[in-house]
Amino acid sequence: MNQDIKNSKCVIVVNGDLPTGLTVNAASVVSLTLGRSVPELIGPDVKDADGGVHLGITLIPVPVLTSSAERIAQIHRLAVSDPEVVVVGFSDLAQSCRTYEEYMERMSGTAPADLAYSSIGLFGPRKQLNKWTGSLALLR
Repeated sequence: MNQDIKNSKCVIVVNGDLPTGLTVNAASVVSLTLGRSVPELIGPDVKDADGGVHLGITLIPVPVLTSSAERIAQIHRLAVSDPEVVVVGFSDLAQSCRTYEEYMERMSGTAPADLAYSSIGLFGPRKQLNKWTGSLALLR
C-alpha cells in the first residue's frame, strides 16, 4: 500500500466494555499489526543531542476511540469491503487464546459472523475513516 500519509488516517477502536488491562492489550496488539502492515506509517529513526538513536514513531496521530462491540463489528464489515483500507481485527477469540497455535486452530473452526471484536485498527483515506469513526469518543 502506497497511500499519501497526509491524506490518510489511522485509528484504533476498542470495545468500551472491556476492563482496562484487556483494553490496553487490544489496542497494543492492533497497533503492532498496523505498524507491520503499513510500514509507511513509521518515520525514520531520529537522534537526540548526544547522538543517541531513537526508533521512528508514527508520522500521523493514532487516536484510540471507544465504541460498542456491535458498532465495532459493523465498522469491521464495512472496512473489509473497501480495498483502500487496511483492517486489523482483534477478536475476543484471539484475546482469549494462550498461544498462536491455539488461535489458528480455534479461528479455523469459527465463522466470521460469530466473531466479536475487542478492537479494530484502520488505516486508509481520511474521508472514509472519518465517515465510519468520526462520531466515536476518544478512550479516556
